[in-house]
Amino acid sequence: MGHVRVSVEITNPVDRTRTVTVPDAPVDTGASRTTIPRRIADELGLEIVGGQEVRRAAGLATILQSYAMITLQGRRSFNDVWITDAYPRALIGVITLEAMSLAVDPKGERLVDTESLLL
Repeated sequence: MGHVRVSVEITNPVDRTRTVTVPDAPVDTGASRTTIPRRIADELGLEIVGGQEVRRAAGLATILQSYAMITLQGRRSFNDVWITDAYPRALIGVITLEAMSLAVDPKGERLVDTESLLL
């Protein structure tokens, strides 16, 4: 089993002319939210809407929160995103995948359709 990397488009939901394409973002089903580096958030002009304490391998840290339009495999969703300097790349989290009805196929090293549930 390998790693899943995808091309993702991240867009400022208020000013949709501001878009960044990340050609090889890793998908991490152990990560709750999609995380982007501060340089991408700055390039997009994303509004910081708050902060949240999170646990990282190095311990507790406060991370900035924003929101963005995420386009992945032709699907689009508006998602919370975390902004950090701790990781230099965009990383796709499980909440984004669930919002788009996508799941990881680890053997095929790809994303696949999954059923959305309304409870």
